[in-house]
Formats: sequence, C-alpha cells, structure tokens
Amino acid sequence: MDFMKEYEKWLASPALSDAERAELEGIRNDPKEIESRFYGPLEFGTAGLRGIMAVGLHNMNIHVIRWATQGFAQVICAEGEEGKRRGVAICMDCRNHSMEFARAAAEVCAANGIHVRIFESLRPTPELSFAVREYHCQAGINVTASHNPKEYNGYKVYWEDGAQLPPHHADAIAAALEKIDVFNDIKRMDFDEAVKAGLIETMGDETDRKFMANVTAMINDKETVAKVADTFKLVYTPFHGCGYKLVPEALRTLGIKHLICEPKQMVIDGDFPTVVSPNPENPEGFYLAIDLARENDVDFILGTDPDSDRVGIMIRDHSGEYRPVTGNQTGVLLLDYLIGAMRRSGKMPEKPVALKTIVTTEMARKVAESNGVTCYDTFTGFKFMAEKKNALEAAGEGKVIFSYEESYGYMLGDYVRDKDAVTASMLLTEMAAWYAAQGQTLFDALEKLYEKYGHYAEKTHNLVMPGLDGLKDMAELMKNLRETPPAEISGVQVVTRKDYTDGSVVDCATGAKSTMELSGSNVLRFELADGTTILVRPSGTEPKIKVYILTQGADAAACDANLEKYGQWVKTLQK
Repeated sequence: MDFMKEYEKWLASPALSDAERAELEGIRNDPKEIESRFYGPLEFGTAGLRGIMAVGLHNMNIHVIRWATQGFAQVICAEGEEGKRRGVAICMDCRNHSMEFARAAAEVCAANGIHVRIFESLRPTPELSFAVREYHCQAGINVTASHNPKEYNGYKVYWEDGAQLPPHHADAIAAALEKIDVFNDIKRMDFDEAVKAGLIETMGDETDRKFMANVTAMINDKETVAKVADTFKLVYTPFHGCGYKLVPEALRTLGIKHLICEPKQMVIDGDFPTVVSPNPENPEGFYLAIDLARENDVDFILGTDPDSDRVGIMIRDHSGEYRPVTGNQTGVLLLDYLIGAMRRSGKMPEKPVALKTIVTTEMARKVAESNGVTCYDTFTGFKFMAEKKNALEAAGEGKVIFSYEESYGYMLGDYVRDKDAVTASMLLTEMAAWYAAQGQTLFDALEKLYEKYGHYAEKTHNLVMPGLDGLKDMAELMKNLRETPPAEISGVQVVTRKDYTDGSVVDCATGAKSTMELSGSNVLRFELADGTTILVRPSGTEPKIKVYILTQGADAAACDANLEKYGQWVKTLQK
C-alpha cells in the first residue's frame, strides 16, 4: 500500500471531522509517523482489532470501527435472515471513545438489517459473552482494549456460543475487509432512527440480574464464609473500570461484610489517572490498595482490569509485606481449592476436566491429575478453551470445572465462554475466607501446595518491538529460531523441539520426527534435559515477542536459579 496516497485519501475524505483533519495536517512533515499510520490496515485476527487511538488506517478510530463492523456484518448476513434476526450484542468498557465506537458499530449493524442489543453503559466483558448466549444472538461485539495502556482501544468479536471468533470466521471477516473501502462502502443508520425502527434495543439492569444469578449460583461454601465474616476483610480495586459495580455485589452476596473498595480507583476514568498501566499483572498498580490494606490490617487484596475479565491478587506474607501472586500461582490455588470445595458441596461432576494453555504452569496438571481430574492443554486464548470445553462436553468425554491461562484469566461455569473476573473474584474470595477459617492465609496455602505437589516457577519475558521495524524484527526472530534452533540453552541440552505451526515434534538426540495434536499457531517450544520448558510466541494483541520459562526444581531457590539462568539466554534474543 502507498502510505502517502492513503494519507492524502483520508485528508480529502468528507467523512473526517475538522479535528481529525487537523490531526492529520499536524503530521504532514513527519513521513515516519504517516507511514506508521497508513502503511496498511490494522490486521483483523481471532482477537479482533487492537491499536493506539489516532486518525489513520492502522489505528483505532470511528472510521476503522465502522469498516470492521461492515466486514463483520457481511459475515453475520451470510447466515441468512435468521442470523440477522438473532442479531448482535454490543458492549463497551471504560476507555475514552468506547461508547462512541460501540454506538458506531450498532449503527452499521442496523443499516445492514441486523438486530442489535447494546448495553446502556459499560459492562464487564464476561457479561457480553453471557448476553450472546442468554439472548441466543448470532454474534457479539465488545469495544475494549482489556488491560492495555490508556492510548489503546480494541474491538473484539464473538460468535453464537459466546466465545471469541474461531479462526475461520476471523479469516472470512479479514477477506471481506480487503474488498471494503473504509469510507465509501460502509452502510450507516442513525442510532435514534434505528431505535425507533426496532433495530436497536438497550440492555441494562435486567441483564445484570440474569448474569449475577448465574455468578452467585457458583458459590460453594457460604456457610464457612459466614463463620469468618465478622473478622475477614479484603481490599478491592477495579482500576477505574467495569468491575466497580458487579464485583462488590458478588462479594456481598457471598457474605463478605468487610469489603474495602479503593475510593480513587472506584472512579470510572479511561485515562486511568492513578496508574501507569491498569493491569493487575503489574504489582505497581496496587500501591493505593496496599496502603488501604495496611491501614485496615487486611491479608487479601483483589484487583480487576478495566474490562473486568482478568483478576490479580496480593497476599500478606509472614513478615507483613504484601506480595503479588502470579496468574499461574493464582490458578493453581483456585484449582486445588475448587476440587476440594466442589467435592465437599456435592457439585463435582463424574468426569471432571481442567483446561490450561500450553504456556501455563505444568503444576496445574500435577494438581489436577493428583486429584483425579483430567487436564488438557489448548492454545493461548479462551476461544480455544471454549472450543475444547464444547467438544468434550458434547462428546460426553468430561465436564470442564475450570479453565485458566497464566495471564490472569479464569473461566468458570457454563454461562460464559470467556475469562470472567466477576465470578473468579467471588471464588477467590471464598477461597481466601475458607483458608482463614482454617487459620491460614493464602500465603500459607501456597507454601503448602508447593510442599504437596513440588516446586514450580514461571517467568514471562516480553521483548517489545514497536512500529513497522518491530514487526519485521519479530518475524526475523521466529524465522531464525526455526532455521537454526538452539542445541542447548544456557548450557542445558534441548531434548525435544516442538513447532505448533505444523504440529511437528523433533527428538533432538535422534532427529526422529513425529506430530502432536495441537497445530496452527505460531509458537515454538523447547523442552530441556532438566525438565524446564521454554516457549516463544509473538503476542496476538501487542507489538512484542513473549518468551515463557516454565521450570521446576528441588526447592524455591533451585527454581529461582533456573529462571535467572534461562533469563540470560532470553536477553540474547533481542538486538
């Protein structure tokens, strides 16, 4: 694509506002910036779109939203009149422009004859997944950039099962978008006119009630929570986002009396003024919650990201310091707790199954299998977990009780097909209260899990490669690792090499080749002689390569030494 030609096309378009045109005029003498905005469209993948908000074809703005929605509308219309009647559910998070983008998407869908159910205001991502299923919609749209910095927004698309789009539908949208002009081929209908015509209706409290009835039905042990309710306390922060209303409601229904919400971060604000990054993976964001926890002598802190699909926790150790708990550790704690709680409450199904991703700790498999629960791996992304859950349950091969990935996402129950911080927050709190009733903190509980199942440790390294040059560097790094794979890493022999692109497996000692069940994703896996696994993959939503070190050892010190040793090798990957 000729980026200067595309730039001039945008400048000349009557669709641009005066402010948008002024923004583009402001970069006229910056060819590098023009190229970064117009060298090509944002790539539409299985995670939809995500990018920095700015005027340009490679950015998130109202024109790109309309263009993407026109492509999605054509895929929905291909399902026939029934698909259009079933329609689409639309949700948005707290970010700047999210409501504006959501309404723009609704207008395009309505103009294409597709019935729209749109939330009246921001809602947690899992509630969008729920709404698609509850109202038997053909599809769903969620305007969110999850935990990304404030400059970003995104556009996620869902199909009738409430999961994000499977690859073949994403490919169909990408193919449609190649033929759609960003300005000239978009159908639009005024929002208010579409409401009058019955093509757009709003969702509100009635959908919240239905969703929350499903969430609170997941409670396992209200009686034990009641026993410690007078003394058990926690601090909660929604990081200025969508969890501010329904997470506290779920915790109070559980029976929590002493819920302390961080007041500054309970304020909805797409600029996230109190944090550099509104991501519960980053412990720095919890500083206000930690201050509040110290003031109130609290052992347990809970934080959800802006669209309330991810949740992170902090716990107090024996020295009184507040420690972050990784997504891997949180998932292992919750899996182990749920197995016990479901058995105690009579809720455990006959053939229980746990799902994790290929980059999630192997400790989860150990916990599951030690307790008679089958564990399966999937690719990263809850659409793959949803697909596996649907397939297993349809075939009668098992009932999924828990699905999780290391990046702080947890899926529970049958009413959503995406990560769900509302339900997970409630069950993590139930778990913390249950351990409190046993005279233990979650720090104690985690130590005991390592004693019981062995010591495991994980670390994710992010090799950030922004811009056009970054995309080339990412592709080059993956190419080099395939063409000249390491025989050893940090002095330890690579025993097995796996490439999830084609499902190939190579025994490094003999050169023998075989295949595995999973294929179709750009991920490399190196299994080492000491039991460590290293995986390398480009992020699907951000300009970076993610390198995962999954290790085990005789004790915590041995695990930490491995993480340090292999971390040195990771540093050599980035120029």
